[in-house]
Amino acid sequence: MSTPGLRERKKQRMYRTLSDVAVALFLEKGFDAVSVAEVAAAAEVSKPTLFRYFPAKEDLVLHRIADHEDEAARVAGRGPAPVEALRRHFLAGLERCDPVTGLNDHPAVLAFHRLLYGTPSLVARMHTQLERSEAALAEALGGDLEARLAAGQIIAVQRILALDNWRRIAEGEQVEDVRPDAVAAAERAFAGLAAGLPQRMTK
Repeated sequence: MSTPGLRERKKQRMYRTLSDVAVALFLEKGFDAVSVAEVAAAAEVSKPTLFRYFPAKEDLVLHRIADHEDEAARVAGRGPAPVEALRRHFLAGLERCDPVTGLNDHPAVLAFHRLLYGTPSLVARMHTQLERSEAALAEALGGDLEARLAAGQIIAVQRILALDNWRRIAEGEQVEDVRPDAVAAAERAFAGLAAGLPQRMTK
């Protein structure tokens, strides 16, 4: 993989800066209480500059998880079979408390998830991101109807497992108490996927 040039590195820093400034304001005041103009002013850029990086206000928040958009597609290609690779990846995420699995009780992670799941416009925008993730996975699985159906099921399973974990943590349960149930639920869910999907995706 080639090293990004100076221009690309500066661009990525700007993305991170704008997102970080925005998320801090949203956590402090609430997503709907902060205008794009306030974010731009706090980041010391103009509104047109901000919109060149983030076409929608919601994208300022979702940038934090944008790197997961093609994760399922990348993992599916690792072998030994797509569903098995995804199962192992999810279980490894539970083991290391990856925030994307919902099994993380760090205060900053919990605050971000409350912002994300507690704001209807962010939830709606996140579904658009999930659709892109699903499309990328479908392409990695072959791109045909079977692949699209399988991708829809896999992305839904991962989303629901993570959301259930997050809800339990948000309600005050400890990570170590939730983890055994989270692992068992993931094993059952991926076993169900393996039983119902075409063999080319499971073996």
